[in-house]
Amino acid sequence: MDANFDFTDDVALVTGASGALGSAVCAAFDDAGATVCATDVVEPSDEDALLDGDRVAFYRGDFTDESEVESVVSEVVADHGGIDCLANVAGTWKGGSPVDETDEGTFDLLFDVNLKTMFLASKHAVPHLRDREGAIVSVSARSSLEGGEGDGPYRASKAGVRLLTETIAEENKGVVRANAVMPSVIDTPANREMMPDADHDSWVAPADIAEVVLFLCSDAASVTSGAAVPVYGEA
Repeated sequence: MDANFDFTDDVALVTGASGALGSAVCAAFDDAGATVCATDVVEPSDEDALLDGDRVAFYRGDFTDESEVESVVSEVVADHGGIDCLANVAGTWKGGSPVDETDEGTFDLLFDVNLKTMFLASKHAVPHLRDREGAIVSVSARSSLEGGEGDGPYRASKAGVRLLTETIAEENKGVVRANAVMPSVIDTPANREMMPDADHDSWVAPADIAEVVLFLCSDAASVTSGAAVPVYGEA
C-alpha cells in the first residue's frame, strides 16, 4: 500500500540536513510539495547528501550555538512567512568506552549535537509553529530505552530527546504536536563500511524513516503527540 502526503504550501525546517537521514527527510518533504529549509553546520556534499529538490533551500548554521539558531529560524520565517514542520535530525554517535573511561569532551559532544540542537531548534521554532498549529519530529534512538555497555552518554542524550519531546507535547497541547522516532542502525554507506559483517538486510533505509517523519507531521497523525515511534523494522 502506497502512502502519499501533500505538504503543498507548508514550510519544513530540517536540521542535520547534510547527513544521510537528514537529506532523505528533505527529499521526502520536497517530493510531498513542501518548501524545505535545510540546515546543517556543514555544506551538503555531492556524494552523501544531494539537496537538489525543486523547493529546497540551504541555510548554514551551527545548531549548538543559540545565536546561530535564532538567526537561521528568523531568516527562514522572513523568507517563507513561517514554519509548519520542524524535523530535528542533527545527531552523532560515539561509543566504545565504559563511563569511567569516557572523556568529558565525548560526553559534551554527544549532548551538544544530539540534545542541545534539538532543544535550541525547538525553542526558537515553537512560537512560529504555534502560529500554524504545526508539528515537531525529533530523532531519538532505540538504545535510549535501556542502558548498555560502551555508549552510555549516547543513550542518555537520546533519552533526553524523548523526554524533551514529551515535555514539548505537554506544554503545547492542542497547538503544536511533538513526537520522536527511534531508529536502530540506519542503512547508510558509512555504517556498512563500519560494520561490513553485520546483517545489512535487517537495517532500515533512511527513506523509510523519512516516510514516518512525514506521517507524524501530517494530518493523518493529528491525534498523536508525545509519542516515541519505533523505526527499526521487525527486530
